Formats: sequence, structure tokens, C-alpha cells
Amino acid sequence: MAEHSHYEDPIRFETHPSRYRHWVLDFPAIHEGRVARLAMDVQEDGGLRPGYPLKLNSYDLSVDIELADAIQRVRFEHPAVRALIVTSAKDRIFSAGANIYMLGSSTHSFKVNFCKYTNETRLYLEELSALSGIPVLCAVNGTASGGGYELALACDEILLQDDGSTAVSLPEAPLLAVLPGTGGLTRVTDKRKVRRDLADVFSTLAEGVRGKRAVEWRLVDESASRSKFEAALKARVEKMAARSLRTAAGEGMALPPVTVTRNGDASEYKYVLLQIDRERRVASLTMRGPEGDPNATLNAEHWSVAAWRELDDALLDLRFNHPNIGLVVLHTVGDPEAVRRFDRWLTERALTDWLAREVVLLQKRVLKRLDLTARSLFALIEPASCFAGSMLEIALAADRVFMIDAANTHVALSVANFGAFPMSNGLTRLESRYLYDPTVVTRLREETALLDAGAALKAGLVTFTPDEMDWDDEVRVAIEERTSLSPDAMTGLEANLRFAGPETMETKIFGRLSAWQNWIFQRPNAVGPTGALTMYGQPERPVFDYRRT
Repeated sequence: MAEHSHYEDPIRFETHPSRYRHWVLDFPAIHEGRVARLAMDVQEDGGLRPGYPLKLNSYDLSVDIELADAIQRVRFEHPAVRALIVTSAKDRIFSAGANIYMLGSSTHSFKVNFCKYTNETRLYLEELSALSGIPVLCAVNGTASGGGYELALACDEILLQDDGSTAVSLPEAPLLAVLPGTGGLTRVTDKRKVRRDLADVFSTLAEGVRGKRAVEWRLVDESASRSKFEAALKARVEKMAARSLRTAAGEGMALPPVTVTRNGDASEYKYVLLQIDRERRVASLTMRGPEGDPNATLNAEHWSVAAWRELDDALLDLRFNHPNIGLVVLHTVGDPEAVRRFDRWLTERALTDWLAREVVLLQKRVLKRLDLTARSLFALIEPASCFAGSMLEIALAADRVFMIDAANTHVALSVANFGAFPMSNGLTRLESRYLYDPTVVTRLREETALLDAGAALKAGLVTFTPDEMDWDDEVRVAIEERTSLSPDAMTGLEANLRFAGPETMETKIFGRLSAWQNWIFQRPNAVGPTGALTMYGQPERPVFDYRRT
């Protein structure tokens, strides 16, 4: 397998509205700055690689990279915004969804990671409404198919143009022999609460559903004729802005580019270092803790922002550009007490300051990205480490935690460990860790001391505590054993073990849906020589193996 999937150049996730090719972010004067508008205007020749024109507002990863960036900028840079419109800049087409020829010509791993990133971006839209107080209205002013309708489903409300031709559809099963890849089935039933029988009809009806029937089936919230569409849009989004709970005011926080120096297999940021060992299929990911006093101006250079944006970029680099890496070894360097000071300062400030709250939510999203990394994760706690508070969450996200039993080696809890960073299952990582006895979490709230290896093991915060004599051998053997195992089995094992506890819409998307899609994407009925995805656009019909498994 090529190191960079099917792309000749590494995929980068840094962008800016001035460089967008596929979206227009503006603030219509009619709403006096209270409403942002994101209009999809995908450039046919603007894909990540040649070979598939992005017709009909179909998208590839480059389109979603811009969407994720735009959502982040609305949060941080535009405090006056109280509602967001997502729509199309093209006439009579909203979006045809993920580009089929891109999917058909992509490696399996890229398809799965593409769906995962797109899922994360859809969830960012929902979090924008739920936790940042910016509700989202999707103005479907043309046909929305597959991933296009899934984008609409991630919005709070859907307004559909009723013009006799505009429809919403999830045609993946009847046309491509795959599933809607970004939460469509889950959101139709769990979020919009469409009846199961109607959802079954809808999900096997390639041409989709239009107008009043779409409203009756709860697939959209309102339909309006072409002549009345803009008036209906204005009325609905103004109501959404009026009920917004966002309290942001003043200046926003500009988000400059994340800077990194790449030298061979090392990527060095200010606070993060990613090192790739291709031969061993192991990556080392080191995050440096804060220094000094947290009471500085909260801007993009503040450790609470900069370090976490860097970590996010490094995780995406790992996911897309290094598919052969099987294990990520997590390190931290710094003063655990400094981490706790920064956590306390940020958490207290977030109670009244919208910007501080957005920073906490940023950290939460990055930690979720770590949870969803399809790599084994081992955390190594050594004398120079600062696995405390928010950075202890990095270790708690790992599959195993090794802590050397040596002097000046500690872990520590902070206020950040008790609710600031829920996982996809709605629980904190501590709550997920101690499902067998929730009172442990209550007792740990009172634990303010730095914990050495013995105390950390007794508390259940670490897995193993080798002494200095055995440390190197035990860690080496654990790494060698892990990387010798089947990557398919490990991905499945980790995904099942990381999200213990209650099932949520989010865990269904990343567990149930992703697992099925992962499997279906490899089945001959979809991607074989006569599979539906392979044959799409050809005059021949697909040939299926009709045995159920």
C-alpha cells in the first residue's frame, strides 16, 4: 500500500476563507450581521486529485475540509452570529453527495477515513447549535442526494424548495449497494424520528421524496414554492436567531495558520512533535505542556488554543497520510501543576466568557478525534511527563497506560476531568473507565495530590507500572506484540472497547454505522468487478451475490 493512500501528495487540512474553492461564507446585510450563510459552490475541477469532476455540487475531502474550517471560524471569529444558513449557490441543485467516481477509485482505507472525517464535521454542525448557541437552517434549494441530504440532516431545521423536481434522497443502497456513509440512516430515525417503515421505503427509493410528502414523512420541516422560498427562509432563520442562546460579544479570535516544520518523518509544531517510524509501523506523538501564568490574553497563541489545534492537525496527518502506522505512542513533556493552573483558569473563565467556552469545546473535539483514531494508542508516563488534567485525558483515551515506577513521575487530576470533555457516549473518560463502580469518580474528585505510580495504579488510572529496571523491556515487548497483530482485528477491538456504556446517536454512527460501512465497502456486491459502485455510470447492470450473510 502506498504511504499516502492514492494521493501523490500528502493531504493538508489548513485553509482560509480567502482560499476556499467550494464554499462562500458571507453575512447577508438583510440580517444585520446576526446570520452567517454558507453557500456550497463546488468547482468541478477543484478536487484533491484529477480524474473525477465534482459535478452537481458533489464533494470530496477538499470540500469538507473547507466546511470544517468555516464552522470553526464562525465559532471563533464572528461573535455577532446567532444563526447559520447552509445552502447552495447553484440553481436547482443542492448537492449530489459524495462524488461516486472519487469513491469508486479510492482505496478502502481512504473511503473509510473520508466518511469518518465527514461524520466529524456533521457533528460539529450539531454541536455548533447545541453548545455554541448557533442553530443551523438548511435551505435545500435543489435536489439533495445521499451525502447532500446527510448534510441537511445535520442541521436543526430543513426548508425544502417545492418546485416539482427538488427532492431529498438516500440512494446509496439501491444505486451503489452501500450505506449512507455520514449518519443518514441514524439521523432519519433517531433525530428526525421518521417511522421505521417510511424510513425503509425512503432509503430504498432512488428518486427520493418531494414537497408535501417530505414534510408529512418528517424528512424536512417545511416546503415552500420557488416564488415563496426566500421569504420562508428569512422568516425561519430570523426565528432561529431570536431564540439563540449565544451570549458572545466584542471581538472574535482570529485563527492564524497552524505552523509546522516537516523534516523527513518528523513534523515539529510549537507544542507537538510527531515522529514516524515506518519500519516498526509506530508513531511517537509528544505534546508539550504550558509554561508560566495562564492569565494572558486568550488568543490563538495561548497554549490552551495553539497546542490543541496543533494536536488536531497532527492526528489528521496520521489518519490520512500514514495508513501503515499501527500504533501511536503518546508522550507529554512539562509541569503537571502548570497544566492544572491552565485548566482551572480556563474552566472558571468559561463559566462567563463565550470565548473561553469555545476553547474548552475545541479541546473536547480534539480529544474526540483522538478517541476515533483507528490506531492502537499506548500512553507512556515518565519523569518528564505532564499527564495532568486536560492532558491526562490523552492518557485516558489510550488503550493501555504504562507508568514507570520512578522518582518524580506523577499523574494528576484537575477540574477538567469531571465533565469538560465528554466522549461520544456522553460520559467522561473517567466515567467510562469506572463503569463498574461510579463512586470511584466521586472519590477521585477529592484527589488533589500528585499521584505516583503506586497511587495511580491503586486508583485504576494506569494499566502497568514497571520499575526502572524492567521499563525498557516491558514497553518494547508490548509495542512489538501489538504491532504484530492484525490491523483489522485491532481496529474492531479498539472501536468496541473504547465506547463502553450507553449508546448514543454518535456512538451508533462511529460504531454501528462505521463497522457496517467498513465491511460493505469491501464486499464484491459494492466494489467487485461487477459491483454496483464499480459499475456506476456504465451501461451494464451490476451482478450481485444474493446470499445473505
